[in-house]
Amino acid sequence: MRVASSRSAELFARAQRVIAGGVDSPVRAGASMGAPPPVLCNARGAHIWDVDGNEYADYVCAYGPVLLGHAHDALTSAVDAALQRGAVFGATHPDEIRLAERIRAMMPGMQLMRLVNTGTEACMSAVRVARAFTRRERLVRLRGCYHGHVDEMIFSAGASSNSTPTIECGVTQATVAGVTIVPYNDLAALEAALRENVVAAVILEPVAANMGLVLPGDGYLLGVRAACDRAGALLIFDEVITGFRLGPGGAQERYRVRSDLTCVGKTLGGGLPIAAFGGRADVMAVLAPQGAVFQGGTFSGNPVCVAAAHALLDTLERDRGLYDRLDSLGRRLAGGARAAIREAGLHYPVVQLGSMVDFAFRAGSAPRNYDDAVQADGAAYARYYWKMLERGVLLPPSKMEVMFLTAAHTDEDIDDTVAAMRDALRI
Repeated sequence: MRVASSRSAELFARAQRVIAGGVDSPVRAGASMGAPPPVLCNARGAHIWDVDGNEYADYVCAYGPVLLGHAHDALTSAVDAALQRGAVFGATHPDEIRLAERIRAMMPGMQLMRLVNTGTEACMSAVRVARAFTRRERLVRLRGCYHGHVDEMIFSAGASSNSTPTIECGVTQATVAGVTIVPYNDLAALEAALRENVVAAVILEPVAANMGLVLPGDGYLLGVRAACDRAGALLIFDEVITGFRLGPGGAQERYRVRSDLTCVGKTLGGGLPIAAFGGRADVMAVLAPQGAVFQGGTFSGNPVCVAAAHALLDTLERDRGLYDRLDSLGRRLAGGARAAIREAGLHYPVVQLGSMVDFAFRAGSAPRNYDDAVQADGAAYARYYWKMLERGVLLPPSKMEVMFLTAAHTDEDIDDTVAAMRDALRI
């Protein structure tokens, strides 16, 4: 088993004495990598440092939130200023109203919304709203899509959750009974699940980014939209990863399919915890105080995180070429990865969409669903992970996560990373 560097190992041992498992999120323990990743202490731009002073090009990017780069000047300035005015009010304030207006302008399907703190909260709340609006109970989910750690969405999910629908994982049979799981990219299976017209909602990632990067097949999202309409079920797009990362309008703008409810988060806060859920005005009207559905939170819409979101959106509006540059960087990285894989005599498929890049450690075509994705060789990925770390590249400590790029990455960063790939794959 690989041993973490001295200071990191010392801190992880200390963490295990006071934090359950030594981490606040399981993937950080690096169990499938054979040892914990380094303990990190500083980040700037596209680079990050561990407690032993090692520098890495960062492709974890906090699992998606960091789009502009770490410690971006506009975001840090906005947060500092907001803190001076008060971190939290417990009341409505002008900037949260303006933020909701800006989000609606970018995602018109979110006619009414609520600001929350995390993607888990957003997805949980959207499902509750859908049930109240339709007066139905059953939820349909897609295997390998991750919507947070709520009981009914944590099993058969991606994002390295490894949870099963059992009491051992804290999931009751009553919860399992209200959920139907179908494969991603399988329209026939979805239509069969909707046939009895008892489904409140179908929730999915329009671009699956928690089982590696799995793209929707041609016409799949349009088919999902039509199937929901026929069955009277609401369609919920979980755009916690894709919202504002693929473009201002997220995946639904790219694929021209509008959902009834949308969940966004991660990128929106530029590194601070903020998310939102919203959709059709008639659907959102079930929320209290208008309707009977309660949803709320002490820190929801707090001024500090709202200020960070405004700074992010300000930057996106000023820098019209940002998404084109991100896509160019993504294509450069994907092209380099394909060349490195080919030179190593391997046949791994590389998938790229905008600033997200992934390749599964399995031969053949790109994965279309979770059953394909899970075939990736975890042991081979673990060896590759440590070799890349030794060469100054930080990757996610899980075969199920993707590489994220930021606007702070440079062509030189990409070329250095590709050179590291060549070495790591060849050994």
